[in-house]
Amino acid sequence: MISIIYLIVTSLLVGHTLGTLHHHNRKPPPQPPVTRFLDFILPDSDDGGWDVLADDSSLRLAAPGPCTVDVRHARDLTQQQFLETYAYNAPVIIVGASDNKDFRALTRRSSLLSWLGESKVRLSSANTYSYDKRDVTFSTYCHQHMKPQSLQTLANETFYLFGDHSHPQWLSLLEDYNIPPYSLPGHSPMLSFGVAGPGSGVPFHFHGPGFAETIWGRKRWFLAPPDAAPIFNPNRTTLQWLLEDYPKGPPLESMLECTLNPGELVYFPDRWWHATLNIDPCVFVSTFLSP
Repeated sequence: MISIIYLIVTSLLVGHTLGTLHHHNRKPPPQPPVTRFLDFILPDSDDGGWDVLADDSSLRLAAPGPCTVDVRHARDLTQQQFLETYAYNAPVIIVGASDNKDFRALTRRSSLLSWLGESKVRLSSANTYSYDKRDVTFSTYCHQHMKPQSLQTLANETFYLFGDHSHPQWLSLLEDYNIPPYSLPGHSPMLSFGVAGPGSGVPFHFHGPGFAETIWGRKRWFLAPPDAAPIFNPNRTTLQWLLEDYPKGPPLESMLECTLNPGELVYFPDRWWHATLNIDPCVFVSTFLSP
């Protein structure tokens, strides 16, 4: 009788111990992925009228890549968490940060051409230093400068629209943009509006902190910390670097990247290296944070 009781107690103890070990070794359930904003604000076919070459994919050389940047939804990221985790330390993709559906409607291709087609815009060369400038009408830019980027064209020979808006109507347009709901102490927001063709972009460069939101199209970002400067030629395009130079160079373990969908934004800290590559024709707004 004693032996039977001993066996029962022993079995219970062993079972309890194994159950406890199993409980402590169990991995926590995975967190649900952040729903990317594009999934519920835009139908897949809606490109704002910008993708006039959508049927000729053979002209496209740029493609999305992996995402190694933290992706957070604004409802789960407070201002305090932003300051503690990202503001001075690392980039982050933020989903659902601002409601810019009205601004998106204003920046459809047909709307902008109708409203601002004959206004003058200043184009910048798409190299690291953007030292060369050209003035054209917005209509001329849309019809002549937004073709898919060629691998034979250098960055200093490519011109794109970003910033340098002196026409009052451009400034009026930006008044309808809702800036991101995050801030840095002692910094004020300054807005820049851009439109660029597929395969275009800017090679690696750095400046102060800020946000960049994609309104129409997809934009691929490459980012590296201030102390890990990438190897690149400032006059070669991001497309040339990605397809021809990057595969031959040493691996950059500190490099981060992600492709922004419409309605998403990226935050880049002060002096972080970054390069951009427009997968589609893109409309975008940057909110630079100036001390």
